[in-house]
Amino acid sequence: MIRSLNPTLDAFLLLNHRGQNFDRDGLRLHYLDEGAGEPVVMIHGNPTWSFYYRNLVEALKGSYRTIVPDHIGCGMSDKPDDSKYAYTLKSRVDDLEALLDHLEVDRGITLVVHDWGGMIGMAYAARHPERIARLVILNTAAFPLPASKPFPWPLWVCRNTRLGAWLVRGHNAFAAIAARVGCKRRPMSKELRDAYTAPYDSWANRIATLRFVQDIPLGPGDRGYDIVAETAEKLPLFADVPMLIAWGLKDFVFDRHFLDEWTRRFPKAEVHPFADCGHYVLEDAGDRIIPLVERFLAAHPVLREVG
Repeated sequence: MIRSLNPTLDAFLLLNHRGQNFDRDGLRLHYLDEGAGEPVVMIHGNPTWSFYYRNLVEALKGSYRTIVPDHIGCGMSDKPDDSKYAYTLKSRVDDLEALLDHLEVDRGITLVVHDWGGMIGMAYAARHPERIARLVILNTAAFPLPASKPFPWPLWVCRNTRLGAWLVRGHNAFAAIAARVGCKRRPMSKELRDAYTAPYDSWANRIATLRFVQDIPLGPGDRGYDIVAETAEKLPLFADVPMLIAWGLKDFVFDRHFLDEWTRRFPKAEVHPFADCGHYVLEDAGDRIIPLVERFLAAHPVLREVG
């Protein structure tokens, strides 16, 4: 349980008082389920948690059913060691599938994805394309690293070296640095940075932060790469699914190279680049993006069966 005297975090925890827990093979997978109507499923990445979507939930829950899970090892979910959970892309996709099946959410889904959430959410979508009605894409990927994009050296250090592992788990370096550099237009206050890093307050509780980085599949033979390749091959299934892309162009990882790949694959997408914003684009430009999402959802209503 997260304990806090942080007003921003406490407001979110108050929202979460109706949050629920799904028993996932003996592990607690926490999720927020607010509102009613067409399901909008929001999938976070690393090193964030459901807190990232708090303002979007507040805006949409009056008209839609908003579902926001915390991945195992993240946020308010359990944080087991490696003996109790396989921290892999396959596990993440299986978890999402199991949760949505449990909630009987199997049609008319709008996926909102960010960072690792794009790969997880789109791999789920590739399994069940008939369930997906709309897509909202925020600084993420669902395909291999573009050939034009060098793998960022800070990620390489965290992924491949003992020093990187020690910095991530011993000093919370990945989450703390991401909170400092992830916003460009509106740098995070200390209160906000503390809210993002709150779930990752010990060596044990930072396991997912490190495992996510170590699990990045860069090429054939890497664990999870087959899922990435298969998902990329199935992306044409969503060519006619309404898609909104909102992108912070100052993201040092998911930069213009990734945005260009999305727009190449989805020329019909509604695209909104934000030249002054970084990776945490909902923090940097939530005041601009949330109205865009509201209009996008209203413009593409989910068709319901008659009778």
